[in-house]
Amino acid sequence: METYTSAQFGAPEAVLAAKVRYCLYARKSTESDEKQALSIDSQVKEMLQIAEREDLEIVDIRRESHSAKASGQRPVFNELIKDLNAGRYTGILTWAPDRLSRNAGDLGTLVDLMDEKKLHQIKTYGQSFENSPNEKFLLMILCSQAKLENDNKSINVRRGLRTRCEMGLWPAPAPMGYLNEKRADRKGYVCIDPERGHIIKKMFEKVAYEKWSGKKIYHWLKFELNFKTPNGNKGLTLSNIYLLLQNDFYYGSFEYPRKSGLWYKGKHEALITKELFDLVQQQVKSQIIRVEDKEFAFTKLMVCGLCSSGISADEKFKKQKNGNVHRYIYYGCTKSKDKHCKCGYINEDELIEQFVQLIEKIDLDEIGIKEKLKAEVERVKKFQRVILGTKEKIEVKDIDIRNYAKYVLREAPDVEKRELLGCLKSKITLKQKQISLAKQ
Repeated sequence: METYTSAQFGAPEAVLAAKVRYCLYARKSTESDEKQALSIDSQVKEMLQIAEREDLEIVDIRRESHSAKASGQRPVFNELIKDLNAGRYTGILTWAPDRLSRNAGDLGTLVDLMDEKKLHQIKTYGQSFENSPNEKFLLMILCSQAKLENDNKSINVRRGLRTRCEMGLWPAPAPMGYLNEKRADRKGYVCIDPERGHIIKKMFEKVAYEKWSGKKIYHWLKFELNFKTPNGNKGLTLSNIYLLLQNDFYYGSFEYPRKSGLWYKGKHEALITKELFDLVQQQVKSQIIRVEDKEFAFTKLMVCGLCSSGISADEKFKKQKNGNVHRYIYYGCTKSKDKHCKCGYINEDELIEQFVQLIEKIDLDEIGIKEKLKAEVERVKKFQRVILGTKEKIEVKDIDIRNYAKYVLREAPDVEKRELLGCLKSKITLKQKQISLAKQ
């Protein structure tokens, strides 16, 4: 924000005292069809020339690049409104009405400020709007016209996308394995990527015929092929791979938008057959583990001490001869950074006992749970007083924090175990079935 004083424009202070004090507001257009719109710097330059020529007092200069389509979403404009309410200035100098508003909410705010006599004038390159019925009406028409242009543009874009799809053309960036045509006479067409197309096809074949898992595909791409995306130096994540394997575009048809039920026959060359795609879907469905209802106490809290990958958990069930079923949880390296990592797997019960031993050794300051413990004590005291009617006092100093932490690890629900270990100030590492703390 730049601040200008009246003296810079050479006008007597006594004369300017009665004048409107302006904030110069410049906003860059984000609409693609406004190619002739002035840039922010050129707007500021032009409006400063007008201010000097017409002897206007500029208090602030504010620049913004946010779109004016949505109400209340521009931080600089919101500050401008705040300063108008505070009386910092009483006028706005801007290039055109649509720089201020392209939505009904912000327009209504400006008109309300005029009605409240907090905003005396909005001055643009060729017009001036003051607190009079006719000028406010004209301002509302011009800003509403800008909103109408936005609404029509959205409708036209959707219609254009639908028309392109009906022609069999993909209306978005090409999926992995394809490239968008760059020729002007081939706009909307995609062609097979000569560097990656055959790799994508092999992915489908390996899953369908060799029963490869998504993780095996991931390691194959990363460690054997050093596969990189066209835009940047990045590889595919495991989730990217599963999304790619479920993309119908590769056999020649496509749905757009996704989950809309609108299907189109593409003009692009198919990488695979529909039969191969269906085989892959059967295999993928058998591989994807639904984990929405599964909660593990110590996931996302540890990293592998050998390769720095994350630590994941899995559960196993074993049926005893007497018919009882026992559930076992194991933690181990995801091997996302080293598929040959030798970290090993550890049973959750053993892991908990290692955490208990760790609590015995570490400095109590390492366990940042004193505030949580205070809240717990207050809850117990209230329960005793209100429900049991007892007057015995329990203080935090009377509680052994180490024993409390051990109790949480052994007996409390998973969510409390996570909260406790989340209070540790050091990173937890798992290396060859042993946990330790590493200073961050």
